[in-house]
Amino acid sequence: MKKLLFITICLAAACSLHAKKAEPSIDVIPQPESISIQKGTFKVKGAGFNYDSTLDPATVQFIAKLADDIYVGCGRPSSLAEAAGVNSGTPIEALKGVYFFKDATMEPEEYKIEINNRAAKIVASDHNGFLYAIFTFRQLLPVELWTGKTAAAVNWSIPCCVIKDKPRFKYRGLELDCARHFYNVDQVKRLLDLAAMYKLNRFHWHLTEDQGWRIEIKKYPALTEVGAFRSGTQQTYDKTKNDGKRYGGYYTQDQIREVVAYAADLGITVIPELDLPGHMLAAMASYPWLGCTGGPYQVWTRWGVSDQVLCVGKESTFKFLFDVLDEMCELFPSEYIHIGGDECPKTEWSKCPACQAKIAELGLKDGDGATKEQRLQNYVTKRVQDYLAGKGRKVIGWDEILEGELSEGATVMSWRGTKGGIKAANAGFDVIMTPTTYCYLDYKQGTRPEDDAMGAGYPSKSNYDARNLYGFEPLEGLSNAAAAHIMGVQGNMWTEYIRNDTELYYMLIPRLQALSEVQWCQPKARNYGRFESKMLRHEKIMDTLGYNYRPISE
Repeated sequence: MKKLLFITICLAAACSLHAKKAEPSIDVIPQPESISIQKGTFKVKGAGFNYDSTLDPATVQFIAKLADDIYVGCGRPSSLAEAAGVNSGTPIEALKGVYFFKDATMEPEEYKIEINNRAAKIVASDHNGFLYAIFTFRQLLPVELWTGKTAAAVNWSIPCCVIKDKPRFKYRGLELDCARHFYNVDQVKRLLDLAAMYKLNRFHWHLTEDQGWRIEIKKYPALTEVGAFRSGTQQTYDKTKNDGKRYGGYYTQDQIREVVAYAADLGITVIPELDLPGHMLAAMASYPWLGCTGGPYQVWTRWGVSDQVLCVGKESTFKFLFDVLDEMCELFPSEYIHIGGDECPKTEWSKCPACQAKIAELGLKDGDGATKEQRLQNYVTKRVQDYLAGKGRKVIGWDEILEGELSEGATVMSWRGTKGGIKAANAGFDVIMTPTTYCYLDYKQGTRPEDDAMGAGYPSKSNYDARNLYGFEPLEGLSNAAAAHIMGVQGNMWTEYIRNDTELYYMLIPRLQALSEVQWCQPKARNYGRFESKMLRHEKIMDTLGYNYRPISE
């Protein structure tokens, strides 16, 4: 009897293990809103690809690329043609192959994938929706898809399932600081490829700083002739240590257009930043009359916050800013222009005759928690905001723009924790959450030797790893009415100590993937244990694509 019971238990355990092994895995990041796994698989090897004739050329190009990559991977060609005699209302049982249909009733960026053992049906209403469906479909396929080589022995089948998906937040951003350390066009494109793969849709491009001016402005050529280069770079946390080597670079306007177009095809809007009125030493070194003292100034060779800022008591400064913004608006079709507003010391303004005269002219006073110099910055923000509004644009600023009195219509990017974002949302301003405690991707992630070699300018007091970021809840502490003003979440990659691609991606991955689930998924769809498990497969994809990363398990 005991022997029979033992055999029964063993058989049950074996059946259980077999069932677990047979269960298909769908390791999609970010986690879709809902997944229903069905019986069976769909063989993509040799499957025909068909698309709605109303799809835009960029979407068709991505469908063609998917078909080509599958052809290369499995070694059997796939046809590509416009779908005939069928539409989004056609049941999947009547289809054979892979179909892409437009459904105008779906929300922007929403998509649905339905797969049985004969067909895959992908439905969306816009380019981004189809793009995200394609990226999800790619993640269902074998890792060998990303090698660009034939792997005929691999099982080119995917599980039958129904995936319904749409984003939680409309703004899903990533910032790259190209002013402290310069990344060329190809490097920026490679970063955009990765961001798009994980369904981010905004690229915040930090182009101007004390340490370098990176955008060609034809009306002010010295900005790149002088401001794009510095005579040395701080190498350690010690501000007195400098390598003394000339460093710099900039993007021509043609290169800017190239990146903007490339990003648009990937469903990403590029938002440029003209950081003002602080962080402007590179501009002041190029044109000393922009400063309160007239200089001389030099492009800064160390990190930190300079007391030397734009003189905003002179109309010539505003003419300069408006001229620069004119050219930027021609280059960037984005609805938003980021105007900085952070870390602007008021020391020089308190001593500058022109700035004090402007304060007197405007009748600015200390009181209600703000100094007259802080109110002078409010005046700067409003003038720039009004100028851009005349061009049909809106402004985003760091949360310091809340100091004093902020004009209606500005969007606040909350970086000094979430308090600024909560305050702004309660006051009716739109907000993008990017608190240092979660979203600063240049902060150290732990205690590995690599973490010591590649970290933020200011070592973090705790581990800002993927688990920490994954735990961020952007709507915490907000009423339903205030929560409606949270546009989304952004991760920031400042580059004081991030000097090259190897360091960049080590700091970025797997935190980018964790960020994508915070940005995309409803809280109920997030599970860190499941995310960690999925990342093991995505590390293989990163290996194949050649991206450096910090292992999720360490």
